[in-house]
Amino acid sequence: MDSVKRVLIVEDDAHIAELMRMHLQDEGYAITHAVDGDAGMRELERGSWDALILDLMLPGVDGLEICRRARAMTRYTPIIITSARSSEVHRILGLELGADDYLAKPFSVLELVARVRALLRRSDALARNARMEAGRLDIGNLGIDPVAREVQVDGKPVELTPREFDLLHFFARHPGRVFSRLDLLNHVWGYQHDGYEHTVNTHINRLRMKIEADPAQPSRILTVWGRGYKLAAQEGGA
Repeated sequence: MDSVKRVLIVEDDAHIAELMRMHLQDEGYAITHAVDGDAGMRELERGSWDALILDLMLPGVDGLEICRRARAMTRYTPIIITSARSSEVHRILGLELGADDYLAKPFSVLELVARVRALLRRSDALARNARMEAGRLDIGNLGIDPVAREVQVDGKPVELTPREFDLLHFFARHPGRVFSRLDLLNHVWGYQHDGYEHTVNTHINRLRMKIEADPAQPSRILTVWGRGYKLAAQEGGA
């Protein structure tokens, strides 16, 4: 039997937090509520969480900083940001810092529950896929170990964020195949965040800075104009 999923809610509005807690507990999740950013950061560092529901505007450490620190941790935790800051700038910033989803207040608690459920299903599927596809991938001088989540370029280790690793690993499983930005959002992020395709551009650029000899003239992650991106099936080739 699967273990109970643990969800951390970081929310300073007691009414909203209680509504989320009740509905998520009805789904069978174990819920912990942190009332401010400082408490949320302590809980995040103390425990192993299956999902994090995070408000942006918090007393103490703000939500964006918690998101940033969560993404610097070794273990990948799915994050849903919930915030009254509904502007496109804040949505984009949250997603680019590594959040998996963003709900603007006021929102339907039932929709939140559905999104948590979907994120956890996707997280479980990724874990199963990693176990099934545990073999090391080598494309030219690029080596990827999906179990250790390590990458080497020309025999030297390269530090990637969890999302950068997931993106590169996805490309490496389909060398030579072209994916649009929406394709990548759907397969790697788990949602088609309409309007946020440039989040993919940002991660592609960061990956190129880390794995290309000349990021301005990439030989590994190639742009296919008008269609999307692909990982070259061999070094320096289309």
